[in-house]
Amino acid sequence: MVGLWALASVLLVVIGSGNTVQGITCIEALTELAPCNPFAGGTAPSPNPLCCSAVQNVNKEATTTEIRRQLCLCFQQAGSSAHINLQKLKQIPDLCHLQIPDPIDPTDCSK
Repeated sequence: MVGLWALASVLLVVIGSGNTVQGITCIEALTELAPCNPFAGGTAPSPNPLCCSAVQNVNKEATTTEIRRQLCLCFQQAGSSAHINLQKLKQIPDLCHLQIPDPIDPTDCSK
């Protein structure tokens, strides 16, 4: 139940920011990545298959450096609002065994 409230509060903060990333909005990315909350913001020992699939889908939308940077900033803002562990979020592609050439690193948006 706490996870739903945390996600709802993040969505309200992000909706208010109006961040749009060339065809994918911040809210769309966060909604897509909601299955990752039990791992990144909770106590799940690893990301679930729905989370892995969501990360892969969002990555397909992040086709340029600018899109990845904007999504990264979105994830940082959302993470701080919902107490998401950005280090755990960063680990998801490796834990899901995803081949992502330029993964989004929410701990360093300068990439």
